[in-house]
Amino acid sequence: MTEILFKYESVNPNSWAYLSSLLMLALFFKFNRLLSVRNVDLFLLILLAPGLLLVQWSWENAGIAENAAVIEYFGFVWLFVSGAIILVRLLLDPGMVRRPLLEPNLNAAGLIFLGGALLFFLMANVVTGKPDADDISPAREAEVVAAEEGVEEGQQEDSFSTDGPGFWLIYRLPRIATQNVIGAGPSLGETSEVKQDKQEIQIREATARVMAILSHMTIVLGMILIGYWHFDNATAGIAAATMYLMLPYTALWTGSVEHAIPAALLVGATLLYRKPMLAGMMIGLASGTIYYPMFLLPLWCSFYWQRGVKRFVSGVLLMILVLVVTMAFTATSTEQFLARLFQMFGLRLPTTTLLEGIWNSWSPYYRFPIMAAFLGLSISFAIWPTQKNLGTLLSGTAAIMLASQFWHAYDGGVYIAWYLPLLLLVIQRPNLEDRIAQTKLSEGWWIERRKARASQS
Repeated sequence: MTEILFKYESVNPNSWAYLSSLLMLALFFKFNRLLSVRNVDLFLLILLAPGLLLVQWSWENAGIAENAAVIEYFGFVWLFVSGAIILVRLLLDPGMVRRPLLEPNLNAAGLIFLGGALLFFLMANVVTGKPDADDISPAREAEVVAAEEGVEEGQQEDSFSTDGPGFWLIYRLPRIATQNVIGAGPSLGETSEVKQDKQEIQIREATARVMAILSHMTIVLGMILIGYWHFDNATAGIAAATMYLMLPYTALWTGSVEHAIPAALLVGATLLYRKPMLAGMMIGLASGTIYYPMFLLPLWCSFYWQRGVKRFVSGVLLMILVLVVTMAFTATSTEQFLARLFQMFGLRLPTTTLLEGIWNSWSPYYRFPIMAAFLGLSISFAIWPTQKNLGTLLSGTAAIMLASQFWHAYDGGVYIAWYLPLLLLVIQRPNLEDRIAQTKLSEGWWIERRKARASQS
């Protein structure tokens, strides 16, 4: 960053958590309505910061500080509890029909200026940041896993034990470290155990930077357009985007494509909800990328059930087919293609070994009832609430993506971007009971063409 701004020094994440929390309260806290839901939502957002800082500090001091493992455990417990509270808030949102207009304490022009400045600093951090030491290797613990499972060398990078379920290519990209906590661990050259070709590393780093920047810009622009087109209130979208750029989480994980790309696709699907085919393609691509959006299908199909469900399902299947064909052309063998296919669709029994996050300390068998409850929650959205609108679509999507954190085997809890933009839109949204598929969607060009021909004859 010093290459762009003279003698610039990055703000410590702990300090940024304090400053951003105070700034967010100054901008959005309703001092004349102390007992409003908006004020409660602000404190729920601030509640995520301590857990994130604890986890980030423990990762950067693993092997250095004696209490790193204990700090990591408390960080994930904090994220687990705070996530459960926010999940309850999202499930209660469809019943909050009274949505008074609560404007920010700063006008739209000021929010645009502030958000633009924050976006510049965050993207500059991605450009000048360095890859994370643990993510520079294509597959974490690949040698150990290969020895235990008997996997051949060419198939190591596709193991479930080194990556989570989802599209294999997204796990090949490093995370660009944009923030460091005081007492950070050793540099890349001191900790990396895998020697890789310099040119390949540079290509992967450049790809990760470009994808991260485009994803965050898509998220911000999508939130603003949702406010303008679907909320009929551009200020609400601008406020949500500014809050997204302001939160400590965004500063910590700006350079992680595993966090940003799914969030951008889900925001894009919401933005295009009046075009079921395009929305289905976004959900299909997100499902192939990180697997968990597959559990959104009952909610979205139910929303489109009266009109647009065929176009939506066609879009999902089309994008899944594109990903499968891409894997078929890039795989070097049938075994590798099948391994990647199983990974993308999560086709295996739940694992009980090599778990990370909270499940590294808790019994892995506790995950099974949580997974069953998650599946029940996903299916329940097919029938509840009976009348779905854009508001329930937002809150339900955010709830499903948040609930997936509770049983995600690989650092579940820190992937806040999967639901954060939608959560912020839920906080800022007006009453959207009239935004239903039957009134906001066209019947489709094929049906309209048939009706036009029938009227002419």
